[in-house]
This record gives sequence, structure tokens and C-alpha cells, in this order.
Amino acid sequence: MEKMIFYCMLFFCSSMVLTAASPKAMKYKQLAKTIDQLKGVVKDKDVELLHTPDNPGDGCLFTAVTCFQNGTLKLQPKNSQVNATFTKTVKILRRPILPGPGEHCESSCESYERKKPQEFLNSFSKLMQKLFKNAGHTRAEGY
Repeated sequence: MEKMIFYCMLFFCSSMVLTAASPKAMKYKQLAKTIDQLKGVVKDKDVELLHTPDNPGDGCLFTAVTCFQNGTLKLQPKNSQVNATFTKTVKILRRPILPGPGEHCESSCESYERKKPQEFLNSFSKLMQKLFKNAGHTRAEGY
């Protein structure tokens, strides 16, 4: 009986490990949520348009993320009441997201179309969600 309980516990624990998201995937998911929070506190009228990577290829992910991170520095808070939240959120998004440049990317940040801050943030959030799905997929395939 004890062996049966032991094997059931072992099976349960191993299945939990297989379904758990990787730390990298959770990081991307949290960054997507952070970007969504920023949408509510960013100024969207009378502002500079930002280079916005849409659907970058896998070889250009580092360039696209760097472009988004640099673009966040050009964002402005909606008003002075949201300034603290805005500053904290932008600081989080400036931390390194992807390791090294990896493959060479033919397109530069300046080659992407300029869009309003809300569209810029929507694209940034979509990219983080794509990275989240890819990181989760890679982990599941690795087992």
C-alpha cells in the first residue's frame, strides 16, 4: 500500500513539473501585463510617433525588443498624478529581456513604421505574448 501511495505521489509531482511554465515564460507573461498597465497611464495625443515593430521574424526578436525598450523612453505620462506609476513601469521595461543579439537582423528599428503610443504598446504586448507562447512551447517539447 505504501508503495502505491509513493508511486501516485511521484506521478502527481512529475505531472505538475511537466505542466509548470518555465521561469522565462512567466517573465514574458508578467512583462505583457506590465505593458498593459502602462497603456492606462501613457499620453496618446500630441506626442511623438514611435517606431513600432509589427510581427518581427524570429531572427529579429532581439532588435524588435530593443526597439520597443528604447521607444519606452520617449513615452510620456498622461498627467502628473500617474507619474510615479509611469516611471516605475518604464523602469521595469528597461531591464534586459532577451539574451544577446543572436542572429543578424537585416531590419533596424528605424525601418519600422511610426505609430501612436497606444499602438506601440499593443504591438509590444503582442510580442511579449508571442515570446511567452514560444517559451512555454519550447519547455513542453523539451520533455
